[in-house]
Amino acid sequence: MSTYFRTRQFYKISQRGLFVEKEKALPLVFEEVKLDCGYRIDILVESKLLVEIKSVESLTVNHLAQTLTYLKLGNFKLGLLINFNESLLKNGIRRVANNLTT
Repeated sequence: MSTYFRTRQFYKISQRGLFVEKEKALPLVFEEVKLDCGYRIDILVESKLLVEIKSVESLTVNHLAQTLTYLKLGNFKLGLLINFNESLLKNGIRRVANNLTT
């Protein structure tokens, strides 16, 4: 089901003229060795904003940890974790930051 949401969001974002990538591979680099671990970012907007899409009963700390891990591995600052299985979508959106300073 989240493939539907990824495709729909990809289309809507790209309609706005933004550079967007869907299911972008995220390699793991360890001591100058690039490992293809199968990590995939659901949506990456303008090579800056990571969007992780779920359709689950409720978001868990594991979902937050996954999003934060992707942020750290890709050296991105900001991500959105979105759960489309909510009666009000605003209740299913979580902002995830990687070492943002104010």
